[in-house]
This record gives sequence, C-alpha cells and structure tokens, in this order.
Amino acid sequence: MDYREKLKDKKRIVFKIGSSSLTHPETGKLNLTKMEILVREITDLCNQGKEIVVVSSGAIGVGSAALGLPGKPERVEQKQACAAIGQARLMMIYQKLFAEYNQTAGQILMTKNTMVNLLNRRNAQNTFEELLRLGVIPIVNENDTISTYEIKFGDNDTLSAIVAALIGADLLVLLSDIDGLFTDDPRENPQAKFIDLVENLDDHYMQMAKESTGSLVGTGGMATKLEAARISTGAGADMVIANGKDFRVIHKIIEGKPEGTLFLANPKEEFYLIDYIDQLVNH
Repeated sequence: MDYREKLKDKKRIVFKIGSSSLTHPETGKLNLTKMEILVREITDLCNQGKEIVVVSSGAIGVGSAALGLPGKPERVEQKQACAAIGQARLMMIYQKLFAEYNQTAGQILMTKNTMVNLLNRRNAQNTFEELLRLGVIPIVNENDTISTYEIKFGDNDTLSAIVAALIGADLLVLLSDIDGLFTDDPRENPQAKFIDLVENLDDHYMQMAKESTGSLVGTGGMATKLEAARISTGAGADMVIANGKDFRVIHKIIEGKPEGTLFLANPKEEFYLIDYIDQLVNH
C-alpha cells in the first residue's frame, strides 16, 4: 500500500514552520523570498479546498533582529520584549503576503493555560472551527509576550501537535532544518540511515531521539519532534518531518512524493488530549 499517495486526500492540515526556515542565518531577519513561496504554496492548497493552519515560529528572532540585538536574547524579559515587537511584524508580513493572493490570515496566540482550562480549550476549538469555516488561515504561535516558564509549551513542535489534535487535523507537517528521522544524528555520524516511514512509533524510535537541536535559532530537537509525532499520530493524524530549506517541498509532500519521514496515524481509543497536556505541565 502506498501510504504517500493517501496524503493527496488530506483535508485539514497543520504546518509547523521553524524559525530557521523563515530567517536569514546571517542577520536573523525574515527571508522574504522564502516567505513568499510559503504563502503561495499554502494559498494554493486552500484553493484546492483544503483547510490549513500554520504554526509559525520566528517572533522572538524577528524582534531581536529589529532591535539590533546580538544573538538570541537570554533573559525572559528580553525575550518577551522581542516577541512583542516580532510577533506584530511577523503577522503584518504574513497578512500582506496572503492578501496578495486574496487570502485572509488571522492570528491565534496560545499558552498552556489555553489548553489546560476546559472552557478556554473549547473557546480555542470554536475559534479555529469558525476561522476555517470562513476560509481564513489561522497563524498560531505561543504567546511569548506573556508566557512564563510555568505556562509555556516550550516549543512549537509540541504546540503544533496539540493544535492538530484539538482541531481533528488529518495531517501535521513539521518543516525545520532537518530532512527527517535518521537512525543517528547525521551531522555527527555519516553512517546514520534515513528512515522514510514509521508505521508504529514505539519506544525503540522514542529512544533514538537525542536532546539535540540542529539550529541556533530553534528550540526543538528531534526529541520534541517525536513527542509531536506521539501526540498527533495518537490523535489520528499522519505526520511528516521534512526540510524547510525550500518551501516548494509542501506541494511535493501533498502530492505523495518521497519527501521527509512519514509517521502513520495510529489512533488510540484511549487518546485524551488533556492527558498529554497534563504530562507537559508536570514535565
């Protein structure tokens, strides 16, 4: 059975875009050429009748570059100040670019509290449903301006999987600076083999995730991506990890081309999203 072929039929898709895929490594400023391709690819999926949600990193980096700060801010207050500036800039550019293709984008900022509280969670779910019904592309990020350690998801890999589970998406695509899942870190071990398909995400795969992050810009390493796979596949969504160096990879993935690592949905009867969130809260 060609599992890739089935990706063409996915109706509700969440894309997670990593910071390193959106910015120039030399300056930390937004790569507008890449963003234009991203927006065009996503709009074209909407034009095919698909419902798209984008979980976009980059706010802190964009704010930091706007303020001319050297490197990544360390202090929480500094990160929050950068997010306040960067999130507004990021959304302004997304809305401007989407508008060029007659597409409307809306902003949703979330914290763990959004998900832990039942009423907040229902409200968030209703907001997503209404935006998608209206043909709007929700652009989601963690609310870094007010998030403290206690109420943070910690990374957008986890956030995107929780969003996918919340809205009943049938596909989650993580785009970052890695090609997919390997048997070992390919940057350190040239013998590492690429894994094209994961049919059942068992402990063997979870053990393979080393707490390493590929970029100076992002926060999530392979461990967070496999955690995202555990949540999304358990909720009934397929997931793909692919390289975001060229956003044209998006239509290739949806057309069923062999791009990235595909994790097959493995819906669990006992799947209950709040259990996963409780684990994160107590992590």
